[in-house]
Amino acid sequence: MIEHILIGVALVGGLGGGYLFGRSRLRGRRIDKPDTVHRILLPFTGTEISRRALDAAVRLSQAEGATLMPAYLVRVAKSMPLDCATPKEAARAMSMLEAIEQRARSQGVEVDARIERGRSYRHALARLLERESFDRVVVSATAAGAAGFSGDDLVWLLEKAPAEVLILRPGPDDQRRLTVNGNGTNPPTRR
Repeated sequence: MIEHILIGVALVGGLGGGYLFGRSRLRGRRIDKPDTVHRILLPFTGTEISRRALDAAVRLSQAEGATLMPAYLVRVAKSMPLDCATPKEAARAMSMLEAIEQRARSQGVEVDARIERGRSYRHALARLLERESFDRVVVSATAAGAAGFSGDDLVWLLEKAPAEVLILRPGPDDQRRLTVNGNGTNPPTRR
């Protein structure tokens, strides 16, 4: 009988000691930390992207050890098959993706680029949301009338994206962009 009591005391003492030890090691740390960010989506359209949005996505990826996932969205006319060849668009996409990749890799950020087609930019983005997983979306808002995502597209993204969404709109005087010309090559530099 005494042996059972001693075993019980040892068991309670061991569990209590383990609890206190574990608590002391976690002191100062948050137990409810969110999962780490693994992939950050950067969707864009056309042959330019806001330098601010790109730099923000690169900085976030760098700070969180995440992979940057730039995604060039292509509109395909309804009269054409969705998977039809679009050589001009592919050349533009590759030039933009290459420029983004060079900028990100120079900061030590891994890149996993995509090209996604759709009947509209929203449709292409919806297809991307269905096929890929990511933890955060960084998207550049444009001025009224400019090419890219409309205000309705951005509201739709806020409602539908299964991740955090960061929308950046550069100031009205901020014209810094990463661009390639319509032929899919970098434009000449101005001096």
